[in-house]
Order: sequence, then structure tokens, then C-alpha cells
Amino acid sequence: MSDYQIDDGMEVTLHFTLKLEDGTVVDSTKEKTAATFQYGDGNLPPGFEHPIKGMQAGQQGSFEITPEHAFGQHNSQNIQTLKRDDFGDETPEIGMVMSFADKAGTELPGVVKTIEGDRIEVDFNHPLAGRTLTFDVEVLDVKPVTTH
Repeated sequence: MSDYQIDDGMEVTLHFTLKLEDGTVVDSTKEKTAATFQYGDGNLPPGFEHPIKGMQAGQQGSFEITPEHAFGQHNSQNIQTLKRDDFGDETPEIGMVMSFADKAGTELPGVVKTIEGDRIEVDFNHPLAGRTLTFDVEVLDVKPVTTH
């Protein structure tokens, strides 16, 4: 075991489980390969990095992450009404997740909310927007990032 603490310039290997308010698991590495990333590289939203700073290998923690620090609040301006023509050959169905390119060419996933004739309402909020999440962490390894 090393005495390294999670901080900038450290490579972190950990298992995590992300849960909704009611305990529903949204994402987890428990049954899979642990996640390895460089602290501060943008792989984790800052709200998830902040609570694990200073932790060491072998430590566990459970953190409540508010929407502001997770995926943001639900924003009604992110719900847009599109025309059926905007979907090309695809047939939209309610609940379907579809990907659209914005003006900059960035892919944006949206969830089809309602379909009324030619008008289709799509919600571009992150599916976890507005949710308070529980972030359970088990730190397996912390070591300085090696640059090749």
C-alpha cells in the first residue's frame, strides 16, 4: 500500500457505484473492471472529484452529490420541439434516445418526450439532470501519473 493521496497529478484506480435517491443503481464498476483515470483530467465531473480528494488506497466513502455538482438542474429550455422531417428515415418513439448534432457539430443525445402529428418534443437535458446522486467509492490504488 502506498501513502499517496488523491490529488492533481495522481492516477487513481477505484470502484464506484452511482445511485439515485431511491437506491436504484445507475452505473457501477463493481462487477466489472475498476475505473482508472488521472485526477483532474475531466473524466469525472468536478462534483465527483472534489469529495474523493485526499483519499488513499484502501479507503471507502459514500458521498451525496447535489444536481449542481452532478449533471445540473433540469432546464426547460433544453426541451425542443422538432419536426418529423428532422428525423430523416428514423421513426421516433416516446422514450427513445436519439443523437442530434448541434450547430457546432457536437453530438447531443435527446429523449423523445411527446409525439403529436408532425411535432416531436425532445428533451436534451442529461438523463440525470435534477437528481441528487449517491456516489459510493472504494479506492484501490493511488500513484503518480507516469508520462511516457
